[in-house]
Amino acid sequence: MATKMMGYLPNDKPALGQMILLGFQHVLTMFPATVFVAYLTGFHSSTVLFMSGVSTIVALLLSKWRIGKFIPLWYGSSFSYIAAYLAITQATPGTPASDELLGTVQVGILATGLFNILIGFIIRQAGKAALDKVLPPVVTGSVAAVIGFGLGFAALGMASANWGISILTLVVTILFSVYLQNRGFLGMLPVLLGGVVGYIVAAATGLVDLGAIGGADLFVVPHFTFPNFGSAMTATAVFSIAVMALATIPESTAHLYQISLYVDRLAEDMGREKYELDQYIGFNLILDGIDDFLKGLFGSTAGTNYGENNSLMAITRNYSGPALIAAGVISALLGFSGTLAAVVSSMPIAVSGGLAIYLFGVIGMQGIALMIENKVNMFDPRQLAVGAVILVVGIGGNIGYPGGFLPIPILQGIFPSGLPAIATGAVLGILLNAIFLVFPPSKPEK
Repeated sequence: MATKMMGYLPNDKPALGQMILLGFQHVLTMFPATVFVAYLTGFHSSTVLFMSGVSTIVALLLSKWRIGKFIPLWYGSSFSYIAAYLAITQATPGTPASDELLGTVQVGILATGLFNILIGFIIRQAGKAALDKVLPPVVTGSVAAVIGFGLGFAALGMASANWGISILTLVVTILFSVYLQNRGFLGMLPVLLGGVVGYIVAAATGLVDLGAIGGADLFVVPHFTFPNFGSAMTATAVFSIAVMALATIPESTAHLYQISLYVDRLAEDMGREKYELDQYIGFNLILDGIDDFLKGLFGSTAGTNYGENNSLMAITRNYSGPALIAAGVISALLGFSGTLAAVVSSMPIAVSGGLAIYLFGVIGMQGIALMIENKVNMFDPRQLAVGAVILVVGIGGNIGYPGGFLPIPILQGIFPSGLPAIATGAVLGILLNAIFLVFPPSKPEK
């Protein structure tokens, strides 16, 4: 007797009890990375959780309304923008930045949203091939590598608060990520597990203020902040943050292809009609832009759709849009928990440093992997030139100069602190690539 194929396609609605449990699982999966970005960069974790849930719900409802199908993606905090935020907030992990500085950063996040929406419309008209010419893998991969490796000094700075705790957290997290892989749900939570182990050891050695957790209010209203267009750093925020979308655009596109492949395979196995979500690349980027725009309005970190939740869906064969909406509601409600915010804020800097060494390094390695996957020819002088300029200007400038600002006397009225190194490296790489497109070198005769 044949067994019934178990799974949920995007438009399927599980029973209420199942939907809540599946929603909690999504929240558990996205929680560590989403909150960690807020913790590192001075944003309020309650606001970030609330807006992550709200913007995910909005994106899901818009996709159902516009194309008749849910695009089952979760919108959490992106790591790609951390260096750009820190250049402005100069935040100490666990301590929220001032409303004025957060408002300045928010202007850049709004610009990122508009940039993604614009790119989405361009792709819908011109096709992805045209975009790949302007933003080839050598550009997007190098930018991703710079984002990760350029934060290396910041990670070591956090780790230096207590090297023993940091190294323990780092090693345990790596062991969890390697030896728990493909071993069920726990294998998807190495960062959370590593952080918990580091936190427990730190608490046992007196490095955690448990009194602050006990004294926290059970119920709080998320701390909303609003864009600050009057800051002297506004133009810097727009330039340095919006340019980082160059790293999230290929990431978002890859995630859509991934989820489309798995959804259609499940539909095939169940004998049902395929969804073919991969045809909505442009629309998916528009949804990314709307997500960032909403977060920029109310004081949350810029987002990206999460590969962690994609992996969870592939493992559980649950691609239900309504289950993701349930997760969005749960995440938004968690934003009203004062106790949760206190627990997040109590994490010692040394524990964060151990996690950051691994996470930031992985971001950099993913940039290299993107170039390998797309077979970037490192023997081609054009490719070498583009990658070399992005890497040296971005990494060297971010590590070597205060705040990651290059002291180049250009447009000082707009960029009073100097040019943001990572964004400047990215723009220089794009311009170099454009020159080679307009004036292609002649091919040698055979």
